Amino acid sequence: MTIEDYIALGIFLLLWGGFSWATDGRRNFKRVNLTRLMNEHRARWIRNSLNRDLKMIDTQIIAGLQAGTAFFASTTIFALGGCFALLGATEQVQMIFNDLPHVFRGGRAGFELKVGGLTCLFGYSFFQFGWSYRLFNYCSILMGGIPMTADMSRDRRSAEQAAERAIRMNIMAAKHFNAGLRAIFLSIGYLGWFVGPYVFIVLTGFVIFVLTRRQFFSEAREALLAEGR
Repeated sequence: MTIEDYIALGIFLLLWGGFSWATDGRRNFKRVNLTRLMNEHRARWIRNSLNRDLKMIDTQIIAGLQAGTAFFASTTIFALGGCFALLGATEQVQMIFNDLPHVFRGGRAGFELKVGGLTCLFGYSFFQFGWSYRLFNYCSILMGGIPMTADMSRDRRSAEQAAERAIRMNIMAAKHFNAGLRAIFLSIGYLGWFVGPYVFIVLTGFVIFVLTRRQFFSEAREALLAEGR
């Protein structure tokens, strides 16, 4: 590990934290991001469920969200297994790296530290996906507690409060899902560290650039703004 390695790691963490802060859906910038727009549509969807008794549409949507979350949680488990296998094959990997002319040779300890960091990255993703899956499950229960249309005439306020609870739970589940997915995307930049600190910085910057474009300048965002904003 060199000074350049520590600087690259610091830049990685700084960019990760800054991007998460800017796109978590709570910041009201002049240029609204994709996450915040989707949170508004989540709220619109669940409030709309107050006007129908048949909730099969809502349960199917939540089931789809849970299925996607479970898929990524399973994927991170496989990635974690690969990281532990890589730790057990350090000597063989070092022999391969030594034969490559442009690979930064940081030694065995540096390599193991980098693999350990990658393991932590995937472990963080797994816990985020796992908690997101649980929150989507809670959201489905809260959706089931929303009163029928005929009952809302007696206590409209309680029905609206039940819908707001489901909205908050759904948005929290999406927040943790986005955090896990963001960590997986950033792991692509992290892989550049095995080549060298400068490649690490460049790849991380590229990933952040792509994610920022999708949040603030993508066609998906423009589609959500079709109503005019």
